[in-house]
Amino acid sequence: MSAHEAVEALRELGLSNYEAQVFVALQRLGTGSAQAVSRVSDVPRSQVYGAADDLASRGLVEVVESSPKEYRPVSLAAAREQLREAVERQHERAFRNLEAVRNEHADRGDEREVATLHGLHAIHERVTNLVENSIERVILVAGSDGLLPETVEESLRERAIAGVSVVVVTEDEAVAERFADAPVRVVVATREQTGGFTGRTLLVDDATVLLSVRTDDDPEPFEETALWTADTRIGDILAAYVHAGMQSGFEEE
Repeated sequence: MSAHEAVEALRELGLSNYEAQVFVALQRLGTGSAQAVSRVSDVPRSQVYGAADDLASRGLVEVVESSPKEYRPVSLAAAREQLREAVERQHERAFRNLEAVRNEHADRGDEREVATLHGLHAIHERVTNLVENSIERVILVAGSDGLLPETVEESLRERAIAGVSVVVVTEDEAVAERFADAPVRVVVATREQTGGFTGRTLLVDDATVLLSVRTDDDPEPFEETALWTADTRIGDILAAYVHAGMQSGFEEE
């Protein structure tokens, strides 16, 4: 990683531009005066003092009381913990405030629409919610074990025990092992049958459909984009395609 990338990463963790540059410069120097820091960074010397003092207040830098004053970074292990705790505090503060102002109807919307979701965790949550509200049938096509977190697995188990017909289609034998003690039908399909599909398809009660695709080629955990719809014309069309796919290959035994 270059110095520029390190600065950008530190900014994402909450440091200002000057703070990040000063901290990276001090990693290169070990110990340095404002003049030395300015020389190896793009921070004017007059701005180094304030940025270094702010870093000291964050617990990331030691101030050496010499003449001229010098600055020394704490160890990377200590800095990592300081920043992690700071991010966690910001996270807790942000979501406490969001909870306080959250509209009680925020999760309610017109279900007769097509919605798009981005991000693995948001899609996990939506899949779990849709499965929990199933009444008669759930069909889930998920190529890999990583697309079945514990929350989704538990919701599938609970609905199957309640009498809902639950079918999971996957390429991963590990998925079948996870449901060995549950009334969930698992179909382990070949890559040819799934078409190498890397996302997931969910059909609930022939009226609700969710389709997702991976948005990058990195190993898991990966990002994902999905669309879902309930009780719409396009949902009916998508549901028909899901059934056609099952009939043309997944249910042939």
